[in-house]
Amino acid sequence: MMKYTYEELAGMIDHSLLHPTMTDGDLEEGCRLAAKYRVVSVCIKPYAVKRAVELLAGTGVAVGTVVGFPHGGSSPEVKRFETAIACRDGAVEIDMVINLGKALSGDWEFVEADVRAVCEEAHSNGALVKVILENDFLPSDDLKVKLCEICERAGAEFVKTSTGYGFVKQPDGSYNYRGATEADLRLMRASCSPKVQVKAAGGVRDLDGLIKVRDLGGTRCGATATAAMLDEYRRREAAAERPSPDSAGDGEIGRGGY
Repeated sequence: MMKYTYEELAGMIDHSLLHPTMTDGDLEEGCRLAAKYRVVSVCIKPYAVKRAVELLAGTGVAVGTVVGFPHGGSSPEVKRFETAIACRDGAVEIDMVINLGKALSGDWEFVEADVRAVCEEAHSNGALVKVILENDFLPSDDLKVKLCEICERAGAEFVKTSTGYGFVKQPDGSYNYRGATEADLRLMRASCSPKVQVKAAGGVRDLDGLIKVRDLGGTRCGATATAAMLDEYRRREAAAERPSPDSAGDGEIGRGGY
């Protein structure tokens, strides 16, 4: 028997359609995939909200988009306006990026006002907000805890680990990121009250990773490997339901019965 139902796991996935080179055809294919697998939402670029709403009408899949993505450097006024346009076009979920430079500078008043501006605009349009901390750029757990507290105070429904595009220069000169780590998911879950949920993003690429996010208290997960994860679920589910060879001969009882 599987630990979680298909609906529970598919209901965690925000199917991510945010790659810089994504074409109109890629967007349409991604929306069809999201509908086929019955995930909770797609997370798309702002210009594509209208089209995604058209493609997903009647499917039960919500349309979400990003604000200040991926580096969080837009002014609060621009983020608020971006949120208003996204909601006007039909987005019901907003994934915003904090101003990382201000967070690293300790300008908490600015950071909170930035998040609050987006939350107020989104909420006035019936949308929810997920705030991306971009943990790869944050040097301490204390900073992550502080940001979780600020996001809750500002009215966010979710805190989120990463954009998936927060690449950090490595000692060898290459760029990489860790994304959603177990330690960060535990820390973020412990740093918010139950009314604030936790979203993992970046690096969750298989079913076991998705299950681990759930185990750690995460309720959403940004994913590009949606089909691979949920196809694997169906394979395991089918294998669990198959009778074992040892029990195959026991089928006589009830044959031709009720």
